[in-house]
Amino acid sequence: MNPEALDVASALDAVALTLKLASSATLILLVLATPLAWWLSQTHSKWRAPVGALVTLPLVLPPTVLGFYLLIALGPNGPLGQMTQALGWGVLSFTFTGLLIGSVIFSLPFAVQPIQHAFESMGTRPMEVAYTLRAHPLVAFFTVAVPLARSGFLTAAILSFAHTVGEFGVVLMIGGNIPGQTRVVSTQIYGHVEAMEYAQAHWLAGGMVVFSFVVLLALSLLRKRWGRVMP
Repeated sequence: MNPEALDVASALDAVALTLKLASSATLILLVLATPLAWWLSQTHSKWRAPVGALVTLPLVLPPTVLGFYLLIALGPNGPLGQMTQALGWGVLSFTFTGLLIGSVIFSLPFAVQPIQHAFESMGTRPMEVAYTLRAHPLVAFFTVAVPLARSGFLTAAILSFAHTVGEFGVVLMIGGNIPGQTRVVSTQIYGHVEAMEYAQAHWLAGGMVVFSFVVLLALSLLRKRWGRVMP
């Protein structure tokens, strides 16, 4: 097979796997982050600060540290690894599912914080009005709070997706660099650099630069737009 064709096929596989990982992680993060962000924005519990710090921890931890402990936890001797083996799921390290778990944990603050800030900025008045009209708390949440916090949800989705696309340390530690299974764009670039294949690395790295610029530009434009339409 032509080496150039092989490189293109390998790069496309990595891009497809990266998009699949980022899309799956973003959907899961929005589901998990919404109730967590609501609780953090509304509660006065003594647990608010510890839980908030735990959610924010991936922002300050080196990705390799987080990846290392996740690798231990998901490994055959780790607590999660032993549980998944007992359930017949096997070991999740060096699998796509393992990558997904690591991506969700690593990108959690990028989903929780924008939604939490959006909930906090709307104040308490809208929900109080809904309650005085005898709306069920769940109905009030989905018909009042969620629409008012739509800018936070949009920001969370974009940041979570982009952050997952750009992951390296966590995915390398948990998934390695297995072609077609755990090799994403960031680890593909790393592999090209290790092999001194700088031309191929340039193409993928340049694509990541363009993608990151587009994401930041989109966020800036969206903030301007929502700033005009929000009361």
